[in-house]
Amino acid sequence: METIHLRTVLVTAVAPAAWGTTYLVTERFLPPDRPFFSAAVRALPVGLVLLAWTRQLPPRGWWGRAIALGLCNIGLFFPLLFLSAYRLPGGLAATVQAASPLVVMALAWPLIRERPTVLRVAAALVGLTGVALLVLRSPGGADPSASPRRSAPWSSRASASC
Repeated sequence: METIHLRTVLVTAVAPAAWGTTYLVTERFLPPDRPFFSAAVRALPVGLVLLAWTRQLPPRGWWGRAIALGLCNIGLFFPLLFLSAYRLPGGLAATVQAASPLVVMALAWPLIRERPTVLRVAAALVGLTGVALLVLRSPGGADPSASPRRSAPWSSRASASC
């Protein structure tokens, strides 16, 4: 049996902790309704640090691939992430994210022929239900036209729950 070390647990917790702050940081510290600016602020410093650290650009044959990967992973994802952070209550976003194990199981079945087991589906449903019960208590819903700062009924509670 594998021994779990505290360092492994702490390193594993860094990504969810960083991603979990997106809604709070967006609401409290970033200018309203600027998803492209917010995406650039999130991605550009890290990219520049990595470039300074490695001190080399990708090989010539990788430029097209690097651009395609950059657009998919950062160029499209981050602006959409911040757009949702500006438009959705944090509780609703957390509940949608908690459904991702079910989505992955649904995609794995036809794509790699891995059938979901009853235990996995039940565990995913329990997790989804738990998140929904914890965070879906705000009276507001998705607002396609307003920033959370401008539609106050749910903004402070939603960001505090993430």
